[in-house]
Amino acid sequence: MSLIEARNLTIRHGGAPVLAHVDFAISQGEIVTVVGPNGSGKSTLLRALLGIQSLSEGRVMRKAGLRIGYVPQRLHVDPALPITVRRFLSLPDRVDDHAAAEALARTGVAELGGRQMVGLSGGQFQRVLLARALLSRPEILVLDEPTQGLDQPGVAAFYKLIEEVRRDIGCAVLLVSHDLHVVMSASDRVICLNGHVCCEGTPRVVSNAPEYRALFGLGTGGALALYQHVHDHDHDGHDHAHHHSQRAADA
Repeated sequence: MSLIEARNLTIRHGGAPVLAHVDFAISQGEIVTVVGPNGSGKSTLLRALLGIQSLSEGRVMRKAGLRIGYVPQRLHVDPALPITVRRFLSLPDRVDDHAAAEALARTGVAELGGRQMVGLSGGQFQRVLLARALLSRPEILVLDEPTQGLDQPGVAAFYKLIEEVRRDIGCAVLLVSHDLHVVMSASDRVICLNGHVCCEGTPRVVSNAPEYRALFGLGTGGALALYQHVHDHDHDGHDHAHHHSQRAADA
């Protein structure tokens, strides 16, 4: 059963179409990445799927009682209003200390509870946002360009964390990426959006699709680079992971 499904989703602003005739569905445990140029309707699609954007045509169906964890693009925290990470996790709904500590530990920032939000690095900030989203025990995580502003090691580490969260709690993941050419290799499907669905499929299928190459050009060789975390066994029998990406990731 789909957690969220859209049929013939069409949205116009002032008569001009922003999204036209989009069909979309995401199922339990699935990772779906949406890519597209600026103005392609990515954020509009997210708002429509979340129920905070009115539709011109079509409909969106959500599983009854669906629990959604939302990680926005980097929030602005007013430095004149200092707030600790622990206090931030209790906005708008108070959470107990055990739940807060567990969420921070799950996202790898257990030590940050007493730190000021304004003093966090970009990667730390995004992990705290993710921890806050996990407090609702989500069936689906929705992330809107969560790695914007992070360097490549930061992007790789955050994607690895998302894969681990999905594995541990079994949630679906809907990720909007600001980078047209780099996605998580764990994505089950990639959707290329430009006012409509240009193409979709597995990352490797999409990277070879003529529609993808025509839309996004050959600046990185016309291929999606995949952030992969390949688990091997070393000679001592311990698991370890290393990051691999195609050369396009460096373009």
